[in-house]
Amino acid sequence: MIPAIKIDHLSFQYGNGIEALRDIDLEIAEGETVVFIGPNGAGKSTLLLLMRGLLAAPDGRIQIAGERLDGEKKVEEMAGKVGLVFQNPDDQLFCTTVFDDVAFGPVNMGLSQAEVTARVDRALGAVGLAGYESRVPYHLSGGEKRRVSLATIYAMEPGILLLDEPTSHLDPRARQEVISLIHSFAGTKVIATHDFELILKVADRVVLFHQGSIRADGSPIHILTDEDLLRENGMAMPLVVRYLMALHSGEHDGLHAHEHEHVYHYHTGEDDEGRRVVRHAHFHSHDDEKDHPHRHPDESGEFAAGE
Repeated sequence: MIPAIKIDHLSFQYGNGIEALRDIDLEIAEGETVVFIGPNGAGKSTLLLLMRGLLAAPDGRIQIAGERLDGEKKVEEMAGKVGLVFQNPDDQLFCTTVFDDVAFGPVNMGLSQAEVTARVDRALGAVGLAGYESRVPYHLSGGEKRRVSLATIYAMEPGILLLDEPTSHLDPRARQEVISLIHSFAGTKVIATHDFELILKVADRVVLFHQGSIRADGSPIHILTDEDLLRENGMAMPLVVRYLMALHSGEHDGLHAHEHEHVYHYHTGEDDEGRRVVRHAHFHSHDDEKDHPHRHPDESGEFAAGE
């Protein structure tokens, strides 16, 4: 099967001489949710911009659904296939009404007015903002702006969704709403984030970046519980994972920890070197458990992508 995204030997350097990415090889399957993590300046956002075609790399190759992404015409053709939600909603919203912002993409795709209106209606309904068409974007709350930003991409109906720090600067309730919206998107998702709760809820794979290169690629649980790996690459183990592993230092299985309205279930074991690691984990909210499937390891103890 042709991967949704395939990157070969991709390197990128900004005009000031800073090397942002170095010899990146990455393949993402159709329907997979892959999360990029790493310290600031690791190259995560740069790679998203390159995948959307907003930056051009002289070295390497990016293929979207088997088509090479190069040249202005090809980038324009990919607009309906790949959507990018920027970290700052104010970079995405520039029209005088919500309707015009959400309609901007479909209009530039050359769709009829009837189809544009239908897509705006569907997109705003999908993000819970039906009836906001005449609202002024810069009068909205941070969470509402974030949802309108998602709607601007939903309206173009892409198969691939790229998101740069989609939960940053949101209050807890707005953050949960955005996480649920991201989880509900059925296509391929690539997310750059520091939000470990988002990772635990939606990720099939985690790719760890540091100093412009990929340092690890694997299941969320195995990467987030490898303290040495995280520390060596400018990261720290998530507090909730550290807490649970510290509590569960013996052979007892089936630890359950409740933090506010969320529930974390961890089962531990030992790896090949005798270190205690998390072998089975799942995370959900009491009120939406059905939306967040549990993750189970295969016979080798690994977590299968997409499971």
